Parts: sequence; C-alpha cells; structure tokens
Amino acid sequence: MDYEVFELGNVTLQAGLTLRSAKLAYKTFGQLNDAKNNVIIFPTHYSGRHTENEAIIGEGKGLDPTKYFIIIPNMFGNGLSSSPDNTPLPFDKARFPQITIYDNVMYQHQLIKEKFGIERIALVMGFSMGAQQAYHWGAMFPDMVERIMPICGSAKTSTHNFVFLEGVKAALTADDAWMDGWYENPPTKGLRAMARVWAGWALSQAFYREGYHLNGHSSLEDFLINSWEGSFLKHDANNLLTMLWTWQNGDISTNEKYNSDFVKALNGISAKAIVMPSETDLYFPMEDNLIETSHMPNAECRSIKSIFGHTAGGPAVGTDDALFIDHSIKELLAS
Repeated sequence: MDYEVFELGNVTLQAGLTLRSAKLAYKTFGQLNDAKNNVIIFPTHYSGRHTENEAIIGEGKGLDPTKYFIIIPNMFGNGLSSSPDNTPLPFDKARFPQITIYDNVMYQHQLIKEKFGIERIALVMGFSMGAQQAYHWGAMFPDMVERIMPICGSAKTSTHNFVFLEGVKAALTADDAWMDGWYENPPTKGLRAMARVWAGWALSQAFYREGYHLNGHSSLEDFLINSWEGSFLKHDANNLLTMLWTWQNGDISTNEKYNSDFVKALNGISAKAIVMPSETDLYFPMEDNLIETSHMPNAECRSIKSIFGHTAGGPAVGTDDALFIDHSIKELLAS
C-alpha cells in the first residue's frame, strides 16, 4: 500500500446521515518545514486516485517535493477513501450515503489539522472535481488558504453540466445488470455505454477532427475501446455514481457559512487565484469561470488554449498543456 489512511471515526454528513468508521486515504510528498507553511493540498478528480496526480510532482517542477509538503487526499467514493465498495453493511453499495464536496473538504481539513497541526496552506489546486475542492477550500477557509488554482472546474456545477451527468448516469443504469445498485456482477454493458457517452464530452470537436490518432491508436474504434471503455471497466459502478452525485451537487455556497448566496461565497475567496479553464472544455466552459472570477477579489482567469477539451487540465507529463500549467503553478507560488 503506497498511501496512508486517516481514521475519521463516525462523521455526520451534510445529507444528514452518519458515515461510520470513515476513512480518508492520502499520500504525502516532501517534508513539512518547521514553520509549517510550505503546504500544498492537491485533491483527486472524478474516478481518479492519488497515483494519477503524481505525474506532475517532481524536483524542478511547480510541485517540487524538495520545497513543498504536498498532500494528495483521495476523494470519498474513489475506492480508497470510504466508498460504496469498501464500506460494510448496512451502508454498502446502493446504501452508501450521499457525499458533498463540502464534506470532502471539511474532513480533509480535519486531517491536516489533527494529523499535522497545519494552520497555513500555500496552495490548494486540483483538476476537475479537484478544482471544485480547491474553490471550496478557498471559500470555507479564507484565513488559512493563501492561493488556489482550480483547473478545468467550477465553484458551482452549472445546470448544463448537471444535465450532461444525467446522460452518463442514464447510460450506466439502463443496464439490466445494474439492479438498482445491488448487482451481483458488474454492469459491464452500462459501463461501456457510459464510457462512450463520456468520450464525446471529455474531448473537443477539434480533437476528433484531427487528434485522436495522436494517442497511438489505429482507429477511432480502437481509441474508444482502449482509452474509454478500458478505463471505465476498471471502476465500481456504485463508486462512479457516488462521485457523480457529489459533482452534480457541487456549490461553494450551500452551507451555513454562505446560506446559498453564491456571489457572497465567491467574494469570500480572498486567496490569490489563477483559475485555469480549457478553451475547448464542453462541460466546464470558460464563460462560467469568467463569471466566477469577476466576483473573486484576487483572481485571474487564465485559459488553456488546447484541442484536448476537458482533459487538457489533467495531470500529464511533457505536453504543451502540462508545461503551461506547470509554469502557472510556479508563478502563483512565487507571487
């Protein structure tokens, strides 16, 4: 096991249920300095685990473990932290409680306070649902968080984004093997259908016009089977739907601090921010981020000019998009 587990005990969720014997899986890189002010929080994205964030961590990079203490908390529902597939009866599988982004961030906060005694965070950054978590960190703990970098995500899930997710959910749950979440065998037809719907949204029109062969695939069908079906078939269906619900209900203002006043919540993010949308992202469009940053007191919207759609912001090595993001991390941390 290449990660650690923080035992949270029994925790009360926003949905009102208790998640018993809750577990938060995390991995760290580098050393916490004596002042405890070199901390970077880098949460995971939809279906991702800490291993997928590791690609952009390394000496000489923006996320340099010789300078910073980097913590990657695994999101609830991803199969390492508490999830439908690793929670005992009676809250296993389809009975696993609904988890919000707020829940994730509040218990990540408990981890860094109780385990490490951290009071200041140099940067919270993340891709996609990791970006949603970065926004929440900035809104909920403005006196603690110095900088945020949300990449290809939003402070509030838009109605259009919500509908996109309804489509992929419908593709998965239409499989007769789904059995309302009490399946005996994985609903593989549904997972394959979900993957194909997702493939059309995660990448741009320009990518399919000119780019899918760049990934070394012999045909479009080869790309869809290998890159998309192959990826989704590795995941537990209930886990995917747990994280999907979390995504759909992402909103930095739905809590007692802001009482659903979204603009007030954006105003409350005092951290210096570089918000990085992809100009070809089909479900986190740059227009949403421009609206958000217009209400954030210390924010810049810096777009990624890429044909790779939403995936332009994902952790990658050596691509132009990755180098642009790495440069921006260095710039933000130096400011």
